[in-house]
Amino acid sequence: MSITTFILGESGTGKTSSLRNFDGSKVALIQVNKKPLPFKPTGWKPFHSDNSKTIISAIRKASEKFKVIIIDDFQYLMSNEFMVRSEERGFDKFTDIARHAWDVVKAATCLPDDVRIYFLSHIQTGDDGTSRIKTIGKLLDEKICLEGMVTIVLKTQVQDGEFYFKTKNSGYDTVKSPMGMFDSDTIDNDLAAVDKTICDYYEIKGEQ
Repeated sequence: MSITTFILGESGTGKTSSLRNFDGSKVALIQVNKKPLPFKPTGWKPFHSDNSKTIISAIRKASEKFKVIIIDDFQYLMSNEFMVRSEERGFDKFTDIARHAWDVVKAATCLPDDVRIYFLSHIQTGDDGTSRIKTIGKLLDEKICLEGMVTIVLKTQVQDGEFYFKTKNSGYDTVKSPMGMFDSDTIDNDLAAVDKTICDYYEIKGEQ
């Protein structure tokens, strides 16, 4: 199974900009919400879709060529479908939306062992003060815990104008990482460096 990682954070806290040090020609980028990259996009050729079946097909095809696959703005997979179906009555649509998000994550985890998948997504804070991946509310949260499907969840942090990733759980979030993978609770906001650390930890040859 592939190594699937969630990168969570508020808008503007460095999720997409953390891609800047990848070689864009060696990475598959799927944008759920089409938008310009926040850095000079040399070599990058993003694919755009907010349809779960299309995304699943795209990541399977991409895994034949690329070892790093990034899905940006993953939360829009759920919110876009919710808005398109907003006039539907009843609760069946929430089950459908949860299933479609689960399908994409499940498909990602089933790719070859040396493939790394990164889901970039916004966060939401619950009534208990705990932050987690953004969905479309409690009805969906009761049906699915996406973070429970992966081993690594990092969270963006901005301090004194500098951008970082948190690697350890605060007790009020869903951050987690394998024991000994990262040297500190806070690391540089650099997803290429994170990918190298993951490759070193799991002894994956070839990296990108």
